[in-house]
Parts: sequence; structure tokens; C-alpha cells
Amino acid sequence: MIRLYDTMTREKRPLIPINPNRITMYVCGPTVYGRAHIGNARPAVVFDTVARLIRHEFGQDSLVYARNVTDVDDKIINSAKEEGVDTSVITERYERFYLGDMGALGVQPPTIAPHATQEIPSMIAMIERLIELGHAYEAQGHVLFHVPSDPTYGVLSGRDREAMLAGARVEVAPYKRDPADFVLWKPSEEGVVGWDSPWGRGRPGWHIECSAMIRAHLGETIDIHGGGLDLIFPHHENEIAQSRCAHRGIPLARPWVHNGFVDMGAGKMSKSLGNIITVDQLLEAGHRGEVLRLALLSAHYRQPLPWTEALIAQSKTTLDRLYRSAGDAGAGEVDEGVIEALSDDLNTPLAMSRLAAIDDPSSLKASGQLLGLLTVSQDEWFRGEGDASAIEERIAARTEAKKQRNFAEADRIREELKSEGVLLEDGPAGTTWRRE
Repeated sequence: MIRLYDTMTREKRPLIPINPNRITMYVCGPTVYGRAHIGNARPAVVFDTVARLIRHEFGQDSLVYARNVTDVDDKIINSAKEEGVDTSVITERYERFYLGDMGALGVQPPTIAPHATQEIPSMIAMIERLIELGHAYEAQGHVLFHVPSDPTYGVLSGRDREAMLAGARVEVAPYKRDPADFVLWKPSEEGVVGWDSPWGRGRPGWHIECSAMIRAHLGETIDIHGGGLDLIFPHHENEIAQSRCAHRGIPLARPWVHNGFVDMGAGKMSKSLGNIITVDQLLEAGHRGEVLRLALLSAHYRQPLPWTEALIAQSKTTLDRLYRSAGDAGAGEVDEGVIEALSDDLNTPLAMSRLAAIDDPSSLKASGQLLGLLTVSQDEWFRGEGDASAIEERIAARTEAKKQRNFAEADRIREELKSEGVLLEDGPAGTTWRRE
């Protein structure tokens, strides 16, 4: 049985789906205004692994996995102004980059990828419902959720009122009934993207997007809601309040699952702090996507993950060893020890240690693939991508040097390739090579 740590109850809970034939999972996806950094990639990889596990245990068609795209946001609007283009130019560009970067890390596409700009009617309908029930109010072209109307507000984060006000970076506004009230709808000035609504032309606040999209595509209560630790407050707290109040007390999700931060030695990785490295930068530096995926899975998902060159190097070494052990075997049965580790709150460090102990190459291949690893042939892995022809050319030059009895040159080429991690093996049929 799969057990996941529930942030709401602060304990591991068994995954007991509302409908085992239609398990629902929603994960907060990207705001598409810039390249994804490796910290952004952690939830994508973590919940992709959760999805793989659920499908393995319940059936390939058992899961409906939704990951939203926030394509209306002040940062997007500002980027579009700076470039002098429509916001759609920014969002389409960076969504394309995001999908390419996540695909390089072995992240499979979600079942549904709702876009905020395509879901405005459902957001307006939910806001109208909240006003009708006395949980929201209109003020100066804005609509705000009235936090004191929900006596259980704060149950996810466990913060008191003072901490919540500080953590939300509350905007002081004269039209607010309470300082903690947050925006559901805000006006759009002329020239800024917006939609007609009962409260005038405007655009949605960030928090209402997810509540409305979950209701529209998955239902009032879903099986798993996921995201990064930084979303617990205020984003997920506000989602819970909106949905619970709109649905007369029905819970939004069970459980709530959050991954920890990736850091580079100075707190969480963040664009605002400037301490980021993007996925495309890592790929351009020659690191393979599967290596980066393993690095992201090397620590337990709820723990912080220090991102270092040593971590990447160790992940490459581990994968080289696993590819040698798996050889050219086809995928067999997944090892029970690996399933047991993953089913215990996605314990990927334990799963990796068990993976290393598997003797049967076909079981190793299948178990690795459950983690999104060992996805190519052994030959393709060790030959790499893009530089094979250059290596072959130098091997040919070495062969020619040997024919000319220029053994010093032949040795020089061998040592040069060795320094780059390429090992040569001479045999009756000629010279073959593999990566160290």
C-alpha cells in the first residue's frame, strides 16, 4: 500500500482513493515567464515519480494527473511590456522551454494541463459563488476573500494570525475589510490583459486559479494535491479556504504532499535571490537529463537538497554502474524491495540502495524505469550524444598512427580520450570504446 506524508495531518497516511479507477492528483505547475531552474524541476520530477508508482500499483489508466500552467501574472505582464510584445508571446515561449526542459529530465506529460487564461469562466463562477455565500466581497473593482469568514483558516500551515499576516506580505489597502483578506479578482487598466466580469474588466488573482481548475477538471475533492514547500502558505492555505467555503465544507484534497527546497548554500533556490542555475544551463554544460533526474531523487523529497557538482558527478557514476549491470536486458518484473521503498512515502534513497543490490539485469532494468532511469540502451548511454563522431574520428587517427608505427601519437590519443572519460579496448575486430 502506498503511504504519503500528509502536510495537513502531519503524518504518513495510506493512499485510499475515492475511486481506484480514477485517482486524481493536482500539482501546481509553472508560471511561464522565465526558464525553469533546477529547484523548479524538483516537484516536476518528484510528482512524475509518484505518478509512475500509482500507475504501476493501480493500473496504467488509473490516474488523472493535472498540472496547471499559470499564463496570466504580473511578472508575465511586466516581461511583455519590457519586450513590447503580447503576453502570449512570453507565455508560449517559456511554456515550450519548460516542457522541453522537463522532458529532458524524463518527466512525462500530465494527463491534463489546464491554462489559467482558458479557465476564466470557471474562476468567475467560483468567485460569484463565494460572494453569494458571504465569503467574498467586491470593493473598488476588486473582489476579495474575507478570511475571518472561514474559522478554520490556517489549518494547513498551522500559523497564528500574526504569522499569517507576516508570511503573506499583506498589501495594505483601504478597501479591505480585514488585513488578511486576499484578492480573487483585480481590475486591469487599459492595455493590460483582462476579461469582462460582473465586477468590470480585470483578471484573476493567483490563488483562485487552482481552486477553479481543480473543481472544473477533477472534482470537489481530489486524492492528492502536490507542490513545493513554499506553496503551503499562503497559496495552498488560500486554495483550501476558497474551495471549502465554495463547497460548503467539503475538503479540497487528501493528502497534501510537499517537496523540500533545492539550495546552493544560501537558502532555497530562487530567481529573486539570484542563486539559481537553470535546467537548460546544466544540459548545455553536458550533463545528461537522466543524471540530473537521479540527482533530484537522491535525497528524500521532503528534505532539503544541496545542489553541487559533486552530487551531479556521483549521480553520473551511479548511473554508469547501473547501466553496466543492466546490460542489454529487456525489462522484467520490478523488484519488490524497490516498490516497498517507494510506497513508503516515496523513499527514493532507499529505493536506489535496493536498486544497486539487484542481481537480475531484467529486474534492474524494470525497477530503474519505474524511477524514470535506465531508459536507453547500454550502448547509447556509454556512447553519449553528439560527440560520438568526434571520438570515432580520434580513434581512427590513433589506428592510423599505429599503422605508421607512431606509437607515441597513438598513446597520446588514448590518454587524451581517457582524460575525457573515454576508455579504449583493443581487440581482434578493432578498437571499441566506452565511457568510464
